[in-house]
Amino acid sequence: MTHSSPNTEDTERGPTNLGHKTVLDKDESDGPSDLDAHHRHGIPRSRFATYFKDFERTLIKYNIEARGVRRVLPHECQSLTWRSYLQAFFLWSSVNLAAQNVTLGMLASTIFGLSFRDASLCAFFGSLIGATGVSYIATFGPVSGNRTLIFARYTFGWYPSKLLVILNLIVLLGYSMIDLVIAGQILSAVSVKGSMSIVVGIIVVAIIGWIITTFGISVFHAYSRYAFIPQLITYSILYGVSSQNFDLSTPSQGDSRTVVGSRISFLSLTLAAAITYGGSAADYFVYYPQSTAPLALFSVCLLSLLCSFTFTYCIGIGLASAIPLVPAYSTAYDRSQGALIVAGFTEATSPANFNTGFGRFLSVVAALGLVANLILPTYSSGIDFQVLGRDFEKIPRVVWNSVGIVIYTVCALAGRGHLAEIFTNFLALMGYWVIIWVGITLEEQLLFRSHLGFKMGIGKKEDRRGWGKSYDWTCWDEPGKLPHGIAAFIAFLIGWVGAILCMAQYWYIGPIAKLVGGHGADVSAVYNLCWSRLIEAARTNVYEQKLIDHVDGQLCRSVMGYPRLPATPMA
Repeated sequence: MTHSSPNTEDTERGPTNLGHKTVLDKDESDGPSDLDAHHRHGIPRSRFATYFKDFERTLIKYNIEARGVRRVLPHECQSLTWRSYLQAFFLWSSVNLAAQNVTLGMLASTIFGLSFRDASLCAFFGSLIGATGVSYIATFGPVSGNRTLIFARYTFGWYPSKLLVILNLIVLLGYSMIDLVIAGQILSAVSVKGSMSIVVGIIVVAIIGWIITTFGISVFHAYSRYAFIPQLITYSILYGVSSQNFDLSTPSQGDSRTVVGSRISFLSLTLAAAITYGGSAADYFVYYPQSTAPLALFSVCLLSLLCSFTFTYCIGIGLASAIPLVPAYSTAYDRSQGALIVAGFTEATSPANFNTGFGRFLSVVAALGLVANLILPTYSSGIDFQVLGRDFEKIPRVVWNSVGIVIYTVCALAGRGHLAEIFTNFLALMGYWVIIWVGITLEEQLLFRSHLGFKMGIGKKEDRRGWGKSYDWTCWDEPGKLPHGIAAFIAFLIGWVGAILCMAQYWYIGPIAKLVGGHGADVSAVYNLCWSRLIEAARTNVYEQKLIDHVDGQLCRSVMGYPRLPATPMA
């Protein structure tokens, strides 16, 4: 008979007093450490791995999160209350009420020549589409207990999914680099006569971000519970004191075709900025219990993302629209985008003298608010490094977080004078892969793993059980039980071909993008959402059946694990 002791386990640090162990399911028997999982696969622990195992115990001793990619089991989850949903709202609000989105909104006028009305509408609908994808992916955190790109293995398989991990690492580190550059610009602009260089500001914010991410997601949840409050107050004041300078009447620049192209390009940019959170959205909700209502979590995330994105974008759009009208704005923008935010406070024509201390204080609050936006990609980058393979998994998350911070800090120091180019070229380009992956995942969930798919004859009977219930979440680290990913990978590559044909960047305009307006239009987002979905469905139902049955009659007929049909000769 097995006896159990009271549960004294911190869900993020692992058990602090094991007592008499009670085995609840397969995953729990593997132990609390990601390193221990290697024995299950017959992988001997090297001296190198033993060293990191000891280091991991030290992290737990000092209340630092040591859990890596190991699945969060149902008994390890936090209890579900109405505060859990409120916490999700606060998390996304804290992240997105940030200067990064304000500076992105500035591009509507300075780069694309859009009016305030056109830019605001594009920002709203771009944010809506992107936030919908992010909120959808977030719902898989509670139901699976797996990190986001562990979940990607259930569509792309063990090896093809590593490509997604690499792309997501580029996105996460790139976004963090942008955060540091903007924070450095603001702190430099607010200092007396620019006495603080951008370099110093970058390093200060990087150190703060490293401290918080080192202690894990529980510390960040506590931080985000309150971090949105000063940010909301700060940006509300910025809107109030600068909105009187916004240019609400000047129309968009260019002929009708050029304006259409600019609208599409800016909408794609805001869509890409929002949807790139999709590559890590489930990471922050793996400690939510499986009883979490998917629709409720989806709705809360969507509302928070949409409101915070649209609010900050519109502030940036308004500040940039006033550049031709306010000489101080023009001078500040020539210095940097961050300096324009400072000018929005300090050059206000209002009874309050914001140019003394208060305006500069609010500018510092805005700069430090980027820490919340910095923490999420930094935390997830440490997880994604471990997802790359079992050798990477041996190294604790805190080490990978430190490596990531060093990488993007160096890049921020090198690219601090080219923020606008980084925004317009990097963001849209990196958003392409997330759009393709989210679309493929959505198609599989709604068509192949749902009651609808069963009625159409392309799903299994057990797929009617509910949201995420048709997946075997316990085989997350067993390649032989995961899909092959052939159809998804081919659809992904074809989606990228379409993206190249439809993209419009400074350095390249695709042949399809050239057809819209005088400067082209980035229509790759629409292409990726549509074309790769059709290809994935066709390849799944035709090619994989023939290929897998031809190679080995004992294999399942598709990456989704549908019952094998009788083998037939290759066509």
